[in-house]
Amino acid sequence: MGTVLIPIPDRDFDPTEVAVSWRVLTDNGHRVIFATESGTPAVADDIMVTGRGLDIWSALPVLSSFPLVGLALRANTNGRDAYAAMVRSPEYRRPGRWKDATLDGIDALVLPGGHRARGMRSYIDSDILQRLVVEAFGRELIVGAICHGVLLAARSVDPGSGRSVLYGRKTTALTWAMEGLAWRLTRITRFWDPDYYRTYTEQPGQGCGYMSVQSEVTRALEDPADFRDVERGTPHWRRKSSGMARDTATDPRPAFVVDDGNYISARWPGDTHTFAGVVSDKLSL
Repeated sequence: MGTVLIPIPDRDFDPTEVAVSWRVLTDNGHRVIFATESGTPAVADDIMVTGRGLDIWSALPVLSSFPLVGLALRANTNGRDAYAAMVRSPEYRRPGRWKDATLDGIDALVLPGGHRARGMRSYIDSDILQRLVVEAFGRELIVGAICHGVLLAARSVDPGSGRSVLYGRKTTALTWAMEGLAWRLTRITRFWDPDYYRTYTEQPGQGCGYMSVQSEVTRALEDPADFRDVERGTPHWRRKSSGMARDTATDPRPAFVVDDGNYISARWPGDTHTFAGVVSDKLSL
């Protein structure tokens, strides 16, 4: 069995990507260690937990309790149950601090995601975490990244080569098809905060989607074709690409995971059971 380090921001991470990963790994006998920026227990993006805040009527006291759009985008029952259990666990309640994190005694580094800019930017932009990612790849540890966690890996530049640790790797991440669809929807329904679903937005002169996760990750790769997505016509491709179906502990059909040796990547919360299962299996070898 192995020991897994999961660094997360103090707030606004995706509850499914962290909690389901924690549950799969611990259920399979692995030890999980958390690290936050402040060294205090973190809090997930409340909208992704409750679903409240994504409807046009969300600002109204009574109607805000009746989410509609949020029901489709929030964590499902599996994710919410895992999150509720995780926040009560001793390891989650006593995290380390990013600046004190070490890979000594660590077998795998898991990088979950989230999209809400107020919390996720400190995580993705962290020099401390980027150096930790570079060290993990240098030690050839198992590294798993999902959603915006892949963006953290893409921004982690090896000082020796001057290139991202993902250069020469095969990877997936949150696709622009998924990110753009959720953004276009929530910029209307959450009109007072139209960029809620975008962690980074385009600057003047940059085309639409230039700062999307997929675009930035692709720019870090050796070959744009190294960014992988579900190919049309492959088994279960409609289920995998719909953005509506999520995998479970017993049904991996909706999931899409890229296995590139000691590096494993996935797109969004709907891939998490399968993603964490691959990490777990590699730890057990």
